[in-house]
Amino acid sequence: MISKESIEIAYCFLHQKERIYRYSTMEWQREDIEFAIASFVDEMPDELYDLLSDGRRDYLLSHESFAADMSDAIAQLEQMMA
Repeated sequence: MISKESIEIAYCFLHQKERIYRYSTMEWQREDIEFAIASFVDEMPDELYDLLSDGRRDYLLSHESFAADMSDAIAQLEQMMA
């Protein structure tokens, strides 16, 4: 079972990073955020990541789909908290 606390922590972290990522014009800052999210994913409970990723191994880890994945994860986490 996924704890309420893990959902809230994931939401807060991703939401904060997404806001910075969205408006950043500095490539190094965007890369740092991608690295921070990848590190966070490594520590995220497997059950939560599996649910969010829906079987996609590169979810939140691929540069090409990173922004869309982050928005998707935030939307899913918001629904879980409702």
